[in-house]
Amino acid sequence: MLATLWVLANAAEEGKNVILSMLVVGLIFIAVIAIGDLAHIAVSRRKAERSKRAL
Repeated sequence: MLATLWVLANAAEEGKNVILSMLVVGLIFIAVIAIGDLAHIAVSRRKAERSKRAL
């Protein structure tokens, strides 16, 4: 009986670790997408400012 409870507790802890690691990976993906999008916006603004300047 005690061994069964230990196995279930161990499985629950492992499941929690898996879910937390999946959340961390998801946040990393979102961060990479956000950084790429912000870089794209910055380049677009820089090009627009450069084209407005008089030669």
